[in-house]
Amino acid sequence: MDVKGQAEKAEKLRKLHHGPRILALPNAWDVVSARILEEVGHPAVATSSAAVAFSLGYPDGQRISRGEMLDAVARITRAVRVPVTADLESGYGKTPEEIAEFTKAMIAAGAVGLNFEDVTGDDESSHVELELQVKNIRAIRDTAAGLGVPVVINARTDVYLMPIGPEETRFERTVERLRAYREAGADCLFVPGVTDREIIAKLVKAAEGPLNVLASQGCPSLDELEKMGVARVSAGSSAMRAAMGAFQRVAKDWLAHGSYDSLLQVTIPYAELNRMMARQLS
Repeated sequence: MDVKGQAEKAEKLRKLHHGPRILALPNAWDVVSARILEEVGHPAVATSSAAVAFSLGYPDGQRISRGEMLDAVARITRAVRVPVTADLESGYGKTPEEIAEFTKAMIAAGAVGLNFEDVTGDDESSHVELELQVKNIRAIRDTAAGLGVPVVINARTDVYLMPIGPEETRFERTVERLRAYREAGADCLFVPGVTDREIIAKLVKAAEGPLNVLASQGCPSLDELEKMGVARVSAGSSAMRAAMGAFQRVAKDWLAHGSYDSLLQVTIPYAELNRMMARQLS
């Protein structure tokens, strides 16, 4: 493990959350998607846990094993020069001790940042108690510091996405969690499921740290979000699903029409992709 190199990448990733431009991350799910992001100029690569799971034959929701997820992350970190932040769901553990062990494995896989969720299942009954989640975040922070790699923690709350609890208290409960996560050591605060401009603007002011939102139907544009002060925008699994949508269209066209049109519209030339994959890292 190159501790110095990982530490430098972690600091690069951390700085990207503080402008002047918004950190826009169309999440990768394998080596080729990560290399495409790097080649077109993205300064960092983020993975999507759902997209990785789908590509390996699992549904979303921490059904993929810890080992398979980390193997996928390690393949990506070895393939690109830019910092990699990994979507690692709820950390494959339920106690601070288990989360600390997972942090060691994540760093060994080459990641310098992670998304860390506060739900462990499919409904609000799995919402981790605030006090425990704070301890878990501190475990990540302390373990990473002990290894000399100051990983970038993107602490996520699913109060809006799931959604959890009464709508009229959702904003206040979200802010309470974001502030607690920030105080515990989170570098960025992720609130998926929010698309309303007014709520996003209020969260930017109330979060007391860089805010990450999930690009989704009805969400303001990247330029609008940047002007509002949002620090980071993630695609989640939608970039992978867009690629799969293109493939599904090709498959349907071949069955229905025998047409090659959809196959040729956005195809990366063979030579370009082959060169990209043959590239050796220094």
